[in-house]
Amino acid sequence: MSAPRIVFFGTPEFAIPTLERLHREWGIAAVVTLPDAPAGRGRTLRPPPVKRIAQQLGIAPILQPASLRDETLAATLAGIGADIFCVVAFRILPRSLLELPALAFNVHPSLLPKYRGPAPIAHAIIAGERETGVTTFVLSERVDAGMILLQERVPLPDGITAGEAAALLAPLGAELASRTIAAWQAGILRPQPQDDTCATAAPKLHPETAGVDWNGDARTVRNFIHGHSPDPGAWTLLDGVRLKIYRARIADEETEHSTPGQWFMLDNQWQVCCRRGTLVLEQVQLPGRRSLPVEVLLRGWRGAREGTFAVPSPTTVHP
Repeated sequence: MSAPRIVFFGTPEFAIPTLERLHREWGIAAVVTLPDAPAGRGRTLRPPPVKRIAQQLGIAPILQPASLRDETLAATLAGIGADIFCVVAFRILPRSLLELPALAFNVHPSLLPKYRGPAPIAHAIIAGERETGVTTFVLSERVDAGMILLQERVPLPDGITAGEAAALLAPLGAELASRTIAAWQAGILRPQPQDDTCATAAPKLHPETAGVDWNGDARTVRNFIHGHSPDPGAWTLLDGVRLKIYRARIADEETEHSTPGQWFMLDNQWQVCCRRGTLVLEQVQLPGRRSLPVEVLLRGWRGAREGTFAVPSPTTVHP
């Protein structure tokens, strides 16, 4: 049996292992990704990660439509005559595209039906989940609600960040995508419906709601910080400016301090009180500077040795 013709849809780093593996094992007939976007201080146009890798692999064509409802895009994809659309971390495909291949499936980093939406890894960590996984499912016009094809579970190590979890799950996504295509080609896929009553949402995270509320137990606050790391970055207010926090750990011992948001130095550690328990800050970023391990930041910090972080309103955008 000849190899299926595959069109790959994806944009971020998470999609790259799947693109590379499918191209190596099956060949990719075309890639669809987002347009180049301005980035950095110079706001110069930069290609999305999937485009950069597709170019290195020599894949053509690489399509970057402004709209997925563009009739030219549909005509181009129809002309390719793909058997399979594989979608990883991309936009919702309209019906006009879903109807083109024999199989259109998505690689989603959660145990569907839990965490439907664009930020499943982050929300699993924020919720304190002890396991997660990857699901492949048949695409439909309902977000992440199509028939499940394959699913694999993996433990979530305690204290992992969203960025670290994405790096853990990306190779598993590539493996599941390859297995899905192999099973489809062998005629042994058995799609199973999702139980909508067990569905949970995983909406996109936004900077304006990433302010740390210290009025919680230390584990809950740490999970919030790690779920927002590295993007958009959880933050708190230090002397009226945002301090981003990318990593923290739960302190081994209790202290005499008890006011939520109160911070202090103890044994050359930057500690912060929560409602219950204390966190030790480990990776932070001051405005206009790069992210640093706290021990590096403290070497040159001549500021106060105690203070209190403001507890933001979740609906307030702070400077």
